Parts: sequence; C-alpha cells; structure tokens
Amino acid sequence: MQSLQWAQSVGEERMRPAWTFLPLPWALCIALTPADAQDVRPDEAVQTALLETPFDLRAMTPEPPETGNRVQGPADPRIPPPPDTVIEGRYHSLGSRIGAARWETIGLFAYITATQAYWTDGTTHFHFKDEGWFGKNTHNLGIDKLTHAFNAYLFAEFLGARIARRTHDRARAAAPAALLSMGLMLYGELWDAHKKDSGFSIQDVVFNSGGAAFSVLRHTVPGLEEKLDFRLLMMPNSEVYSFKGKRHYEQQRFLLALELSGFRGLRDSPLRFVELQVGYRGRNFTNADRAAGREPERDIFFGVGLNIKQLFFRDSRSRLGRAIGSGLNYFQLPYTAAYFH
Repeated sequence: MQSLQWAQSVGEERMRPAWTFLPLPWALCIALTPADAQDVRPDEAVQTALLETPFDLRAMTPEPPETGNRVQGPADPRIPPPPDTVIEGRYHSLGSRIGAARWETIGLFAYITATQAYWTDGTTHFHFKDEGWFGKNTHNLGIDKLTHAFNAYLFAEFLGARIARRTHDRARAAAPAALLSMGLMLYGELWDAHKKDSGFSIQDVVFNSGGAAFSVLRHTVPGLEEKLDFRLLMMPNSEVYSFKGKRHYEQQRFLLALELSGFRGLRDSPLRFVELQVGYRGRNFTNADRAAGREPERDIFFGVGLNIKQLFFRDSRSRLGRAIGSGLNYFQLPYTAAYFH
C-alpha cells in the first residue's frame, strides 16, 4: 500500500499540467503592482509592434516536464518500493531484525506451551532418547522427523514474512526467522525431554535445523522461491483426519514440488500448470499392523501434479485468493497429482 501511494503521488506530480501553476505568479504580480501603475496603457508604437508580431500558438504552449523513461500510472505490486534509508538503518543489525517479529514469536511460544501442556500425559526428569532415523525398526519410520523439519520450516516462513513486512527485505529476513524458528522448536523439544514416553532427541534437533535452513536457502538463492516448495500432503483415512498417534503420521506425505511456472521460458506456456514432485511416506507401522505381522513399508514416490495456484489463483486481486494461493505453497491438495511408487 505504501509503495502504491508513493507511485501515485509521484505520478500525479509528474502528470500535473504546467499551466496550473501559472495563475499564482501572475496573481502575485498583480497584487504587488501599485494601483496607479495598473492603469498605465501602452503607447501607439508598442501597440503597432504587437500587431505586427506573427502569432505563434506553439510558443505560447508550455512544454510538459521531462519524464525520461519512467512509466506513469499505478505501482506494480511485484516491484519493491524504493529503499527507505530510515527503515534500513533501523533494522540494520541481526538483533533488530529478530526484534521485528517479537510479538509473533511470543504468540508462537504461547501456542507451543498450550499444545505441549495439553498433550503431555506424564512427566519425569530431563533425559535423552535415541529415536533413530528412517529405519524399519523406528517407531514412525522417520515420518516424525520430517514433521519436525516441516514445522520448523513453517515457523521460519511465517516469521520471515512478518520481518520482511517491516524491513522490506525478504532475503535478509530469512536468517533471523530461521534462528527464531530453531529456538522455538528447541523449546518444544525441552518439553519432550521431560515426558515419560519421549525424551530429548538429537535427531529431532537435526531435522528442526534442516527445515529452518531450507527456508533460508529458498529465500536467499535467486529464483528458488518461485521454483521449489516443501509441502505436506494429508491423505484422508477412515477417520478422515487423525489428530495424533501413528495413524496421524501414516496420513502424512512430505514432498518437494518443482513448479515449472517458476522458469522464465515456461511462464506463459501450458507447462506452467505442471509440477514435478518427489516425496516420502510410510505404511503398516501402527501397533495393530505390527501385531498382525505386517512388515512396515517405506516409499519414495514420484509424481506429476497440477499447479492449482496457477490454475485458479494466479495474480489474484482478492485477499482470500492471495491467502489460498500462498497456502498452496505449503500444503498439497489430495488427488491433484498422479504418483508412482
């Protein structure tokens, strides 16, 4: 909005006709002229000279101001506003950029506290727990590790957007947002360290850091944000959605989506509606599956999907449309891609 108002004000200043300023100096001249001098009339020689002068309308027309190669009109929202030296000075340090998202961080801190307190059944002293990585002998085949990475990634994306809203620099907002995200996830891990059925997991901390680091990579490598997404796909089960436990993890598929619309040569071609995806899922690892003798399965799958954002929400002008389009960068709609296992 600020960039739009700036462009409009500059455009109005440039497009205002020059002659609108002419009455002011003439009025000042008339007001400053003595009363007896205002009745002075030109003599006959001056009148004759004026009559013999050729009339040139072009000479009487003021020249429009020079605008150079600048384009007039409303501001393009895709073009960032001019740098604000005051804002750049205010958020020059890492600490000041971290402080730009202090209220959002406090809100996420309260959210983690409330959810952890709700799901904690019993507590004990601080202890570690080796949960493994992606092996078949692990409790959730590594899907819980990708959940940690995705949550840290979401926190970093949200906080980075909030910092950039104040600093107008998304790339420089990536690192402080990642640090805040890792701090919040570490706080959540300290809750796990006191749970009887869990513990402080080094594997969780590693994937927390990886998710936050991917957010930094996505916003500091030019063009990567438009090309690559880290998404969560929730496949409905018999309960439609399971809120916790192994059935909840079994619903989750984590994937990377390569949007062909992010490549300059394909932005206006039909291929902009196509995505190439690769992901990971686990099956048959619930307690009931293991009791029945089913062997846990881990799959890396590939897919070709529809870019729903390009189909329905490209350059959306409504706030709701932009919100949905942004959400599709992080969540994959079920049944919108064909997968091969």
